[in-house]
Amino acid sequence: MAQQHTTSLRLRLRYRFDNLVAGGTTPLIGWLALACLAVVVPASAVLVWADRAAPPTFSGRLTAVWVSVGQTLKLGGAVGSPLYVLASVTLALVALLFVSTLVSLITTGINGRILSLRRGHSTVLEAGHTVVLGWSDQILPVVSELVAANANQRRSAIAVLAPRDKVDMEDEVATGLCGTGRRTGGTGATRIICRSGPTTDPTALARVSPQTSKAVLVLPPDGDSGDAHVVKTLLALDAALPRPRGTVVVAAVRDARNHLTAKLAAGPGGHVLCADEIIARLLVQTARQPGLSLVYQDLLDFDGDEFYTAAAQGLAGRSFGEALLAFTTSSVVGLLHADGRVVLNPDPGTEIGADDRIILVSEDDDTAVPEPAGPWVDEDAIVTARPRSRYAERLLLLGWNRRAPLVVEQLDEFVSPGTTLDVVALGDGATVRAAAEVAAARSRIEVAFHSGDITDPDVLAKLDVPSYDSVIVIGETDRETAPVPVPAATAPAAATARAPGTAPPVFAPEAGSATDDRTLVTLLHLRAIGEAAGRELPLTTEMSDDGNRLLAPARAGSDFIVSGRLISLLMTQISESGHLADVFEELFRAEGSEFYLRPVADYVRTDREVAFATVVESARRRRECAVGYRLRAQTATAPSYGVRLNPDKRRPVRFGEHDWVVVLAES
Repeated sequence: MAQQHTTSLRLRLRYRFDNLVAGGTTPLIGWLALACLAVVVPASAVLVWADRAAPPTFSGRLTAVWVSVGQTLKLGGAVGSPLYVLASVTLALVALLFVSTLVSLITTGINGRILSLRRGHSTVLEAGHTVVLGWSDQILPVVSELVAANANQRRSAIAVLAPRDKVDMEDEVATGLCGTGRRTGGTGATRIICRSGPTTDPTALARVSPQTSKAVLVLPPDGDSGDAHVVKTLLALDAALPRPRGTVVVAAVRDARNHLTAKLAAGPGGHVLCADEIIARLLVQTARQPGLSLVYQDLLDFDGDEFYTAAAQGLAGRSFGEALLAFTTSSVVGLLHADGRVVLNPDPGTEIGADDRIILVSEDDDTAVPEPAGPWVDEDAIVTARPRSRYAERLLLLGWNRRAPLVVEQLDEFVSPGTTLDVVALGDGATVRAAAEVAAARSRIEVAFHSGDITDPDVLAKLDVPSYDSVIVIGETDRETAPVPVPAATAPAAATARAPGTAPPVFAPEAGSATDDRTLVTLLHLRAIGEAAGRELPLTTEMSDDGNRLLAPARAGSDFIVSGRLISLLMTQISESGHLADVFEELFRAEGSEFYLRPVADYVRTDREVAFATVVESARRRRECAVGYRLRAQTATAPSYGVRLNPDKRRPVRFGEHDWVVVLAES
């Protein structure tokens, strides 16, 4: 009861105090003055009466009490005639009011400035920095790669503008970078500057000074309107940056239908990546070349070897084939002509112009130093490739999303005639119509659609997954609508064609967490199927979140295409070197040249040690550019999983019969 009474009394006192504060300034000052006097006057009286040297008379002690009160409250405590005392107190009150007002104004100004800084509304006064516009799950990979790219710079800065709280952004970036495990650790010499504001407002864009930056990256936000937001941001950026501009602008959209619109908004010199098209191309290329995802991972991040350009120097007038062995610690892959054209793996007889630049894979931009590697070529170790005939394949696609039609389209450009593709997905009406439309337009590949839940072990068990030459798993969202049963026949027969004038199917937005959750369950069942069959399934998996890839129940070194991280890596590479946009465009096209992992026994003898220069020369005679290799014995060993890009051409290697050479060759 006593505790209840105490609690009740405390609540009543707090309630009365709240009412007092809510009453306004005048009552609050009055009550504070009374409370102060109620403490100071009795305390002063105690001090006077306890003082042995206090005046003996009562009036003298009252005067001493007044002097103590005046000194304590800074009212002077003057003694004299009433008029003199009144004037003294008045002057003291005026001085106190003036000083208090001055302190209040200074405090208010400082607090306002601090609040403005915390809100992130001040202007960034930097030059040569990198600007990142927007906030999504790509922010940490982008900032992390930019920090790695600037590791050899004495002073660099990254300015981030997003409609979020400045302090929250700084905390999230700092926490995320500490957990990346990079060799540089944290941000190194790079400063991360966050500003708060809408990226579609030219006035807010001025806070990060895009006009003095070297590059601007526009990240697509999460949600249905992400691509539209990117287009509006590009339009605002076009208004903020005068033309012609030397700043590299890189953006990304998800839906292929918005790619052209975004390119128009970016203007000349702007680079816009289409995430759907790139992910679909890489899924197909990796499905046909197991291990290729590891090659691209090494090429795209700044921890290993990347694409650079070097001046032709002494190579002007010589052939491209001669340039392949002109560097011992860099791998030549193409030419950047003076007119800006990029040509990967040109004819070995192509003459190098004086103003051309060499495109090569190197550890850094300062390691591309010419040094002849020809003396290390062993002619006796070079072999003639055995003829390999192409054959029709059986492919399996598990899942269906917005990118699935692009995957099927890309497969049709790569495979041999007669190849079959079985698609298993949740078959609502839109999916069935989309599959029918995609299958009808294919010429080399026969598509069969089967309705089923790819997370259901019974559905997977009926497919005889180990019998397929390649299995692709893509993310799909769960649909509340029941699957539509479709017979296991070819798509034109299994699904009704879309009626003329009917709008194309619109797929629901794919939440990264939801799609990855279903993918993880599917991989868990596929692992059990592989273990039961006693073999490793040829899997290529699409994921949205790189963190979920670490949870995937798959063997070490498996092929994963993590869409968000991959696009982030591409954007940062292009932001550092704008011409790389054409390089990547060439790599991801079905025509032209692309990377392959081919048997090393087709290039050199495997019964002896050979310098990598011998592999490069053997590949040159096949009109290919050798850039590395993969050792089968190390395919499950982290962190490289047997992949070695840009090895020293002088260093001898003992290859096995089942190892691979990474080459850039025509498709």
